[in-house]
Amino acid sequence: MPQITSGATAQLAFSTQPNERDPYRYQVGFGNSFASEALPGVLPEGQNSPQKNKYGLYNEGMTGASFVAPRAENRLAWFYRIRPSVAHQGFTRLPDNSDLESNFLSTNKNVHISPTQLTWSPFKLPADSQQFDWVEGLKTIAGNGDPTLREGSAIHMYLANKSMDKRAFCNGDGDMLILPQQGRLDIQTEFGKMMVRPGELCVIQRGMKFKVILPDGPSRGYIQEIFGSHFELPELGPLGGNGLANRRDFETPVACFDIDQSSWEIVYKLSGQLHACHQEHTPFDVVAWHGNYVPYKYAMEKFIFVGSISKDHMDPSCFCVLTAKSKHNNAPLIDFVIFGERWDVATNTFRPPYYHRNSSVEFIGLIKGSFADIHSGGASFTTDFCPHGVPYDVWKAATEQPLTPELVHTGVLGFLVESNMPFSITEYAMNRCGTKQEHEPQMYKAEFMDHLDEINADLKAAKLPLLGSNQ
Repeated sequence: MPQITSGATAQLAFSTQPNERDPYRYQVGFGNSFASEALPGVLPEGQNSPQKNKYGLYNEGMTGASFVAPRAENRLAWFYRIRPSVAHQGFTRLPDNSDLESNFLSTNKNVHISPTQLTWSPFKLPADSQQFDWVEGLKTIAGNGDPTLREGSAIHMYLANKSMDKRAFCNGDGDMLILPQQGRLDIQTEFGKMMVRPGELCVIQRGMKFKVILPDGPSRGYIQEIFGSHFELPELGPLGGNGLANRRDFETPVACFDIDQSSWEIVYKLSGQLHACHQEHTPFDVVAWHGNYVPYKYAMEKFIFVGSISKDHMDPSCFCVLTAKSKHNNAPLIDFVIFGERWDVATNTFRPPYYHRNSSVEFIGLIKGSFADIHSGGASFTTDFCPHGVPYDVWKAATEQPLTPELVHTGVLGFLVESNMPFSITEYAMNRCGTKQEHEPQMYKAEFMDHLDEINADLKAAKLPLLGSNQ
């Protein structure tokens, strides 16, 4: 049966308009209770589950939190669809993807611990002779915890050169924050469609079905997956009600359905295993929906950077776009931080990042440009309390340069993932990807030794023992 798409009744209440980069409309806001219908009058009034829906549609609920979660944390959605999701032919275990990992515990012999810094040059796209869609092109780099514990996270790359056709994906393990680096992603979800370009992020939450089309050909990007938590906006504290990522800049799809009664495969990821179920209808047959458990996207150029304008550095948390709670008070599971073009100005301050050792692990990826020894499509990793900082020549220049206002990170867009839980590195990232580089040791000059005469003169004036003296 030919595929028929409907979505022509987008209403005036929808806040965005299509443009040359994105043909779709979106509702705006973060954490809202949205409502959308592709045909007028389909959403029931005053209840979720009427005895009979308009046009014989099936109502189907989906929860993203426990039933008894506090109201502020309760997440759910209601669908009104042509056929219910339960209309399928059962599940079949798919062969393991040896490059896809979910268990990052030390008992897993397929993951590694790295005490040193690691970097990866751009991850390689599939050769023309190989055809991988978005699901087949998933490669896990690092992570912590395990989805069965409902605590942890994973960082993946997707390296794809084929669009998904009669195939969809559903992640039962956690929410996925997806960051295209090369090529747009045309993502169809049960809620509607999103066009996600490099420079935008999208979040598809646990249990939501979607497919990925590659309108620009071969595509590469990053994925931050979290287990047992959902992304939230960070608290603003003394900043007040505005700044960082504003709620109104997040975009959620509008209802758009297909009439398609042909064979489809739905790939489910559960505890890291892949299973397939087949059904004789599209999963994208939702004519209307409402709820606050939704997919969304965000254009990172809308982020409002804050920082010190007098002296010294603020912590990188001031660049946080989204955060996810862990089970430990005051220690996030994940902070998702971005860095891009911004003004840097401070008096009598060492401008680059100071040398540091953190209790959090750090993973950096580049959407565009270069930063230190990282290039777009590559990455770096620093484990907790591993010392790191700029090379000696950068340090030297920063101690001598005129402290005038400067525009930094021009042409650069990168992100930093911080976690309070240690990361393990996968076998793929450590030994199979072919782009890994270990930290090159650097012996910094001891500038202190050039000042011994000056130091001893000061000590003598203070009537203190000289350096190298037993007096």
